[in-house]
Amino acid sequence: QVQPVESGGGSVEAGGSLRLSCILSTYARNSGCLAWFRQPPGELREGVAAIDRIGGANYRDSVKGRFTISRDNARNTAYLQMNNVKPEDTAMYYCAACIWQCSDGSWCYDPRGGWGQGTQVTVSS
Repeated sequence: QVQPVESGGGSVEAGGSLRLSCILSTYARNSGCLAWFRQPPGELREGVAAIDRIGGANYRDSVKGRFTISRDNARNTAYLQMNNVKPEDTAMYYCAACIWQCSDGSWCYDPRGGWGQGTQVTVSS
């Protein structure tokens, strides 16, 4: 698996739930940092949540308490459980390897893992 493969997106009403899945890229399977990113329409891609190999996670403020990132190392898969979704969560979602310490002190995308095609999440009000 050279590139990640995301799935599980769809259309949902505000307040609903979705569970995104990602078959990890060859590089990301051994990475100590996995993340979900999203790109809202007309905006830049942004980090949503990141997780280390033993389950330690970090979230952007706007999704804390609503989203949960997890990984299954045996199945080379990552997940993003999205609860109580809001219209502003509408975006294309991507999983990718990440780097914990980037120039701004936060985690960021690791280009060695590559991007997949993403999965679209649309939340209606």
